[in-house]
Amino acid sequence: MTLAIFIGTLGATLAVGVPVAFALILCALTMGIYLDLFDTQIIAQRLVVGANSFPLLAIPFFLLAGELMNAGGMSKRIIAFASSFLGHRRGGLGFVAILAAVIMASLSGSAAADTAALIAMLLPMMRAAGYDQGRSVGLMAAGGTIAPIIPPSIAYIIFGVATNVSITQLFLAGIVPGLMMGVGLAIAWAIVSRKDNVDVMPRQGWRVRLQTLGAAGWSLGMPVIILGGIRFGIVTPTEAAVVAAVYAIVVGAIMHRELTVRATYEALRNAAVTTAVVMLLAAAALTTAWFIAIADLSGVVMDLVGPLADNPKLLLAVIMLIILVIGMALDMGPTILILAPVLLPVVTAAGIDPVYFGVLFVINCAIGLITPPVGIVMSVASGVARIPLHEVIKGSLPFISAQVIVLFLLVMFPQLVLVPLEFLR
Repeated sequence: MTLAIFIGTLGATLAVGVPVAFALILCALTMGIYLDLFDTQIIAQRLVVGANSFPLLAIPFFLLAGELMNAGGMSKRIIAFASSFLGHRRGGLGFVAILAAVIMASLSGSAAADTAALIAMLLPMMRAAGYDQGRSVGLMAAGGTIAPIIPPSIAYIIFGVATNVSITQLFLAGIVPGLMMGVGLAIAWAIVSRKDNVDVMPRQGWRVRLQTLGAAGWSLGMPVIILGGIRFGIVTPTEAAVVAAVYAIVVGAIMHRELTVRATYEALRNAAVTTAVVMLLAAAALTTAWFIAIADLSGVVMDLVGPLADNPKLLLAVIMLIILVIGMALDMGPTILILAPVLLPVVTAAGIDPVYFGVLFVINCAIGLITPPVGIVMSVASGVARIPLHEVIKGSLPFISAQVIVLFLLVMFPQLVLVPLEFLR
């Protein structure tokens, strides 16, 4: 009955347009009344406790680092570096977009910001060269969703806080799957663009390539510092976020001399607004998660999927399908905060590694960012490119398919995540 109340309240409030954070608070109130635990002080205390988390401090700093990275010229240098090596190939600008997306993902955990930067800088070049604009924008939107998969990732931080899984381990485990997503997109792009009659960029000599590598050197050094610091225990993920923000300021203002006072103000404002939204959502979701734990909804779900518990791969495949469908209607943050605390005990009881599950969960949610009807990144891509949303959706279908294939390869072969994780630990 408690599960029905939770699903019914959440579904009804979202259906009438209640913001997700307030819908979750109403879920908590409804469950509290049903469990005879209703007390406004409990709700207020759980909201404060939900937001009062040291790991969550990483979110505003990683968001700020991403904003400063774009404002300080780091993104355009990465694209110039990728172009010098890949621009001369058939379909070269698509491969440039994929390589740039992978590199930028290691600097910023924001899919929307990376997508917007890629489209703003590469779409005019792709249009001029004769590429199909819907397919090009769909590719860059799909490339942007690599950002939550490759660390540093805000999604891993939210998952770790919601489930008490090691954020450091999630970061390390996400590297190889993120690179696989890039390879999957490259294969899909090679297939769909092989017959396109487009102009290619002139081949650049090694002198130019080394110049673009030198210009992008400060940008490429950022993931090395962040991941190296986390891997060797020098900094925690939260401290790494602070290092990333300071590094982006130093590089943008001193090394590149492009980060102005006005741009810094805009970056601070944008990061603050996004942080406020994420923190309210996290506080509301963790309040609901407390009532979920009290009601033992995980036990209820475990009873429902009991017949699948003896086959972990089948259980995981079914859960991934469920999350994939839910991700079409909910944004990444709410999906993680609502479902992860319920599902993690179920999969761990079936013998599935919680870090491995966390990586698959985040990948699934990242795919949801470009699936209709909600697809936040898809909407951002359509707005930045100024083309109809249906063109972007149509153009992105081959790349969504490639990402889903990679996801289920990871489901079928857990070693693709677990073996590299053991090596990196």
